[in-house]
Amino acid sequence: MKLPVSLLCAAAAALSFGVHAQTAKPDLARGAAQFGQVCVACHAADGNSTTPANPKLAQQHPEYLIKQLQEYKSGKRQNAIMAGFASSLSDEDMRNIAYWLASQKATPGFAQDKDLVRLGERIYRGGISDRQIAACAGCHSPNGAGIPAQYPRLAGQHAEYTVDQMRQFRDGVRKNSVQMSQIAAHMTEQEIKAVADYIAGLR
Repeated sequence: MKLPVSLLCAAAAALSFGVHAQTAKPDLARGAAQFGQVCVACHAADGNSTTPANPKLAQQHPEYLIKQLQEYKSGKRQNAIMAGFASSLSDEDMRNIAYWLASQKATPGFAQDKDLVRLGERIYRGGISDRQIAACAGCHSPNGAGIPAQYPRLAGQHAEYTVDQMRQFRDGVRKNSVQMSQIAAHMTEQEIKAVADYIAGLR
């Protein structure tokens, strides 16, 4: 049986990308240097931002970081500050920075509200069935480690940052994840804050 040409081309491209990804080693020293020049003011020297409005990036999956930088650069994800920084980075620069950040150890975070965090845990682990909201753990794993190359690490992330991103997904401001937009659209403000607080304490 002959396979369609389009399928063969797609398979060849995937194989080529896989081989390239395995052989092209990121330059971690260069990534560290570039991070120190461009990113350190907002995200701290080791990627563990101490400012709640700015995300922790340490130990994040490099594929996810590269995707976000590329989308800031293209305008698919909109943020005036990040667009300015990303526009100056080549694909190689992004790769070097992302893999260096992935090599850094994330610092733990903490939940703040005992009552709120109980609600957050229920949603994170079990979703909200009557509104077809899937459990966060299904994509981001029970401990918030995420799934490399698919879903980001969330454990220990600043609750304030997570709340802001969920609001952006809900309100249609952030448009680079259909799944997250659909989920956030059906969540109340209290539910968003509860999940964010629970995520902050994951480790």
